[in-house]
Amino acid sequence: MVNFKIFVFRSLIFLALLYSYDGMAQSKSLKITVRNADRSTIPGAAIKLQDTRDSSITFEMSDNDGHAFFGKVLNELYRLKISHLGYKSIDTLINVTQANPSFEFLMNVESFSLGEVSIVGKKPLIRQEDDKMIIDPAPIANTASNTLEVLESTPGMYVDQEGGIYLTGSTPAAIYINGREQKMSNQDITTILRSLPPYSVEKIEVLRTPSTKFDASSSGGIINIVLKKGVKIGRFGSVNLGYNQGKYGRQSAGLSFNNSSSNSTSYINLNVNNYKNNEELNTKRFLAQNTVLNQSANILVDQLPVILGFGMNYEFNPKISLNYDGRINYSDRSSSSLNTNFEQTSELQKISESINNSVSNSGLWSIQQDIGLLIKFDTSGSELDTRFSYNYNRSNSDQDYGLEFSLPFKAGFSGNGINFQNRNYFILQSDLTSHLPWKFKMETGVKSTLQKFSSNSDYFLNLNGNNIKDPVRTNAFSYLENINAAYIQLSRELFAKLNLKTGVRLENTYMEGRQTIPSDTSFLVNRTDLFPYVYLSRRFFKIMGAELFAYLIYRKTINRPGYQELNPYNKFIDQYLYEAGNPSLRPQFTDNYEFNVSFNDMPVFAIGRNITTDIFSTVMYNDRNFENVLVRTYDNVGSNKETYFRGIFGIPPGSKYFFAIGAQYNYNEYDGVYENQPWKFSNGSWRFFTFHSLSLFKDTKLSLTGFMMTKGQWNFYEMKDFGQLNLGLTQTFFNKKLTVTLNARDIFKTMDTEFVYNQGTIKSSGSRKSDTRWIGMNIRYNFGIKKKDEKKSVPAFEEPEF
Repeated sequence: MVNFKIFVFRSLIFLALLYSYDGMAQSKSLKITVRNADRSTIPGAAIKLQDTRDSSITFEMSDNDGHAFFGKVLNELYRLKISHLGYKSIDTLINVTQANPSFEFLMNVESFSLGEVSIVGKKPLIRQEDDKMIIDPAPIANTASNTLEVLESTPGMYVDQEGGIYLTGSTPAAIYINGREQKMSNQDITTILRSLPPYSVEKIEVLRTPSTKFDASSSGGIINIVLKKGVKIGRFGSVNLGYNQGKYGRQSAGLSFNNSSSNSTSYINLNVNNYKNNEELNTKRFLAQNTVLNQSANILVDQLPVILGFGMNYEFNPKISLNYDGRINYSDRSSSSLNTNFEQTSELQKISESINNSVSNSGLWSIQQDIGLLIKFDTSGSELDTRFSYNYNRSNSDQDYGLEFSLPFKAGFSGNGINFQNRNYFILQSDLTSHLPWKFKMETGVKSTLQKFSSNSDYFLNLNGNNIKDPVRTNAFSYLENINAAYIQLSRELFAKLNLKTGVRLENTYMEGRQTIPSDTSFLVNRTDLFPYVYLSRRFFKIMGAELFAYLIYRKTINRPGYQELNPYNKFIDQYLYEAGNPSLRPQFTDNYEFNVSFNDMPVFAIGRNITTDIFSTVMYNDRNFENVLVRTYDNVGSNKETYFRGIFGIPPGSKYFFAIGAQYNYNEYDGVYENQPWKFSNGSWRFFTFHSLSLFKDTKLSLTGFMMTKGQWNFYEMKDFGQLNLGLTQTFFNKKLTVTLNARDIFKTMDTEFVYNQGTIKSSGSRKSDTRWIGMNIRYNFGIKKKDEKKSVPAFEEPEF
């Protein structure tokens, strides 16, 4: 095993060497000064400097004296953009010369009313920044009641019924919140996302092809959800209330408060949700001897998630800042299910009939603490970013279940069980960005993660009034994971406006799992892998200010099974089905090739291919001891070749109406072994998505989002056509302090799905219906608080206009 302490020690030495490095070739510095109409300086203005030759971009922010400095500036023409909350943006060209290395600009107030500054900005819904896509969630939030629904409505994303979020391929994306990966099960992640109100998201960063700076375990890409934090505009906050009605009611309430001074910001927010969801599942499975099993399940879930977020940022000086973010999540969840089952012959004669019932209660605690230190070496973007994170999860659940036969004879039994799970997750990470001579940009860093997980389950059968331990479901499992990584990547303009970014990431994976009950089994993975990355971009032409860029990417990734997929704990569903993890799962590796095009910073087309070995997926096998019983588990089934392309078209924001519409096609080819037999499987599916926004009046907006999937695939389930259309109407009052949103989701009730599973000897079909159609209202009030030394409060909040 890689010694964690030794690795940390070596990492700190490495960081010290990086910190002492001073390879900056300093040259002439450009000075930008920002003032308002009365000549007072404006701190905190965002300044974007773009080289007109190669379109390279540098960002800076004005300091407390209103100054921003850009190093290594040549004598040539630059495009300059300056923006600040409450002021009209500046977009102009400047000609930098030896005699004119400094410029001063005056910013005019956008709009003003007593005690309140209202901001009117125009953001694109989707824009491309280097190798990532930035999505503005504000217009999408008009049709959502929580952050998960914002992702469901985001063009190009798809959230499956188990909470997996997909971007391009058949592998779910890794979910990050504020730049930190959430190493939890899909159910736990969706619980957190459902507890965040839609307006708590500042932006969504989508990395379909992440570079070596990010973990290699990102085969499905990365979705980074950046939450709103403190902004340097005084003291302000908001209160939000929501109620949505489907088959059952859903309620939400939240409060946020931000405070800032000249060198510090802090924030705190609290959100509470309460919702119920009903699901109906009907299946038909062919058994041996020409018999058919018909099952109908009715599941009711009641959940109460609470999330408390808090943090601060302190600037010691313009070059050194310290930040802290914390989150505490709690979720109380109860579920009940009633299953009716009957077997019948091909002549429709019943040969057995039974009823299953199950009641489960669970509680989840999650505490996350992040602390970071940012050191800026100069004004050209050279910096050292060091972070430490700790996440603790604890969940406990209990289950009572029963089975009653009415045919061929009356009989029954019942049982109960408890499960405790604990997880500790540590991250130490440091990233250095350095601008080298000859226009090279170097990014390098180290990262170490340590995860410890334990699961203990005790189950009992109730026979004749006595509790007897169930030896099949009683389980004890522990898991240790240590991943150490280092990376380096360089970027530079080569020739003919061709830009190159290339790098390599080295990762050592240590995974150790051990099951002690019911049998002593263990596994060990200790391997080191290299993951190369190549990224080429080039501007093809520029017409009337619009630019067409093309990108070519190659990368290699790994997808490691999570602790829930490895945990062999048996979860009872009914007498015909149970779920279990597979401690023998191996990691899968993917080579990804993609070519994509963006027009005026908007991605418009992409085509690519994923080649995966040792792919693992959810599968269903017959139980070895009972031929009519299935186990739903995970297994490595062979190799996969996936070809995809996507396109998007739209009218950008700026007028009363804009829209985006797109499509994606995926074709999967599998070749491997299923139930110890050679196996081939292929499937092609389309996904269409759209977004529309219309300004009916100055303070009234109408939004529509939707998607449709044809011949969809979830693992090896083949889905029939389904989709969703959502509608939102937003009205602001009192100079945009009060926002009222009426929304309706799945207005045509088209999210009901039908599916077929036809792999190996298992042939089944069915349908799934959920409480997806509802209407609701959300109310948000923004407030500001005057400071004693202020004549007016400035509780500015951003309200984009579309």
